[in-house]
Amino acid sequence: MSDLAIYDMDRTVTKRPTYTPFLLHCAVRRSPLRLLFLPVVLLSMIAYGLSLIGRARLKEINHHLLIGAHIHSGELKLLVDSFADGQVAKNIRPGARRAIARDKAEGRRVVLATASYRLYADAIAERLGFDDVIGTGSVIGLDERVHAKIAGENCYGPAKRRMIADWVDNSGLKGVHGHVRFYSDHVSDQPVFEWADEAVAVNPHRKLRRLAEQRGWAIEDWGA
Repeated sequence: MSDLAIYDMDRTVTKRPTYTPFLLHCAVRRSPLRLLFLPVVLLSMIAYGLSLIGRARLKEINHHLLIGAHIHSGELKLLVDSFADGQVAKNIRPGARRAIARDKAEGRRVVLATASYRLYADAIAERLGFDDVIGTGSVIGLDERVHAKIAGENCYGPAKRRMIADWVDNSGLKGVHGHVRFYSDHVSDQPVFEWADEAVAVNPHRKLRRLAEQRGWAIEDWGA
């Protein structure tokens, strides 16, 4: 029986979000002229804020604008590796490193579950010692080109809970895994908090802090 420790990534393991910085990292290094699309990126964010488009569509639009409609996986890997190296060097909460080390020492299977693209979440997770990654997938063609299109669901909110359940099933852990500890900074992860045996609110924003206090969940400060 394997106990699990499941971590959200952005603002939980990392100090700051990673999605937009990843797109900008790719644009600057691959095609700086794409930065001319930043006003359109801003408009798409406004459209999302007004509920005119969903979070998944927002990601697809901005991926298309700043990286392109498609990119060969070999070329993308170079960008992913340099981005992941920078994130691990400068954007990881000290408390996250300690928690990962503790959970691994306890014999837990350590899993990253993030709304971020697995395109780069895999690389960050590997560098931090995670065993598995659950994240937002991308459509990859037979020509090994990564398209600006999400494969399946955006791993956010209730979808994250469903994707974790699918991972548990596909990993042969359904009904046999042990204690589950879950860490996140954001109230959107309430479905996973409620499913887990042990909920830990990490550097929570106001809504999550209030919910954690009501439910008696642990609250931890992992540093800035």
